[in-house]
Amino acid sequence: MKDRKSSLFLTVLAGVLWGTSFPMIKIGLEFVNPYMFVFLRMSLASVLVLLISSVTSNLSFSLAKERLLWYLGLLNGFAYLIQYIGMSYTTASKSSLLVNLSAMWVAALSWLLLKERFSKRKLLGIILGLVGVFFITTNLSSLELARGTLLGDGLVFLSGILWSFFIVYNKKIVDTHNAFQLMPWIFLATTLPLTPFLLISDNLSLQGLSYETWIIIAYTTVFCWLIPYYLWLKGLKHISPAVSTVILLTEVIVAITMSFFFLGETFTIISVMGASFIFSAIILVSIS
Repeated sequence: MKDRKSSLFLTVLAGVLWGTSFPMIKIGLEFVNPYMFVFLRMSLASVLVLLISSVTSNLSFSLAKERLLWYLGLLNGFAYLIQYIGMSYTTASKSSLLVNLSAMWVAALSWLLLKERFSKRKLLGIILGLVGVFFITTNLSSLELARGTLLGDGLVFLSGILWSFFIVYNKKIVDTHNAFQLMPWIFLATTLPLTPFLLISDNLSLQGLSYETWIIIAYTTVFCWLIPYYLWLKGLKHISPAVSTVILLTEVIVAITMSFFFLGETFTIISVMGASFIFSAIILVSIS
């Protein structure tokens, strides 16, 4: 029970940090193209985690032979790439909605691949979470749903599907391995599919990047990837992927709140209702 409570707390904290990524990415894309942005973020994360692993004697070269780690990293890198490209053509709040539909895909994959059982309470929690995400990101406005482009929405939606596979298969490896020792190889593999796309980038020079841009890149590297991913892995060890994904919906509340303050996006009574649905969903899956 103690391990479960700790896992729930770590997952909530990971969701809060990940939630700040949506508006921060949206702001960053105003100064740097998506290919350069995501490559710099992931390559910097890879360097940092390798250094930390080496200093703390957590670098396990034997894990480099685990093919699943490389597959997960490649999948993650491609998902990040299409999310960044998609967010160039849609809103931060709508991106949050489309990505977090992964709660539905994770539930289906957990049932198919992990044979996870779903109580009525857990199913209700998943449904309430999805309803809450819809409320909080759209304000039940057809105009909000119409914002963005079909290409942008489609790419962000696809990234959510890819991450559902990433989440479920992370559960398979975190149960048998040290969470921090997995990270260097997944991070390196994440960077690989991003590298070729630099060739189509319109600006390969780092000299033109402003001080503010580097702050955003550094922030999203450390607080929206390295730290929350570690926290999430630790939490995933004692809870199921479906429960973890519902709890991560806290990132939607954080994303829409930050988008309201920094991007001028709307936050209404409907948004408050959506947040209450998400909180109810988190409580339901936490006690199921």
